[in-house]
Amino acid sequence: MSRRQLKKILFESLRQGNLEEIFRTISEYQEHRLLNPLFIALCNNEERVRYHAVCCFGRVVPAMASKDPEAARVVMRRFLWSLNDESGGIGWGAPEAMAEIMCHSDRLRSEYVHMLISYMRKDGDKPFEDGNYLELPMLQRGLLWGIGRLCQLHRDEMIGHRITADLAAYLDSLDAHVAGLAIRCLGMLGASAESVKIAPFCSNKSQLSLFVDGTMKIVTVGQLAENALRQIGESTSEDLSTCRPMP
Repeated sequence: MSRRQLKKILFESLRQGNLEEIFRTISEYQEHRLLNPLFIALCNNEERVRYHAVCCFGRVVPAMASKDPEAARVVMRRFLWSLNDESGGIGWGAPEAMAEIMCHSDRLRSEYVHMLISYMRKDGDKPFEDGNYLELPMLQRGLLWGIGRLCQLHRDEMIGHRITADLAAYLDSLDAHVAGLAIRCLGMLGASAESVKIAPFCSNKSQLSLFVDGTMKIVTVGQLAENALRQIGESTSEDLSTCRPMP
């Protein structure tokens, strides 16, 4: 089968199929043959196609990592390069795909999660020049979706990376989508210290599309804020329930 034929089959699946059907389709092909069509799909105009491609990366690259770790690292480095100013590209879909890959590969998460986190941070003074802050709100949306995905599946690890302050900084964003996604992450992390900052967003009716549990949903920033406060309250209750009474 030619590359063109494979691309056509894959794109038809990404547009029309649900995730389980898509995963069955890609399972019929060698992982390395799927990479270029999937990279192209990350730039597609249809949001559903882009996120389905992200999910496919989360299947394909971890499978590669289990057989040929260096081949998987090449893919991760390609994403990193696409987000580099010197690449001449924009890096659409790169943070989301990197996050989805790391959700399903312990090896790659241990090696690259610090790089994804660095895109939330600005360079500090020496020796703390470890930031690669993404300026474009559209890229910030993808980054925060990716951070949220990792918080969803690996909450304790993400708490250990001490990213609450990084996320809270996005609450000042003029982009409601960015602020909403940051709020969602803070809720999943149980960031009780940020409750006061989150509360005013409960009346925010700005809408955003959110890919979650395999489907696109339309939610408001206010709904995300209310849910985050509920999660923080539940997390705080759980923490208190584990405390032993003083003798």
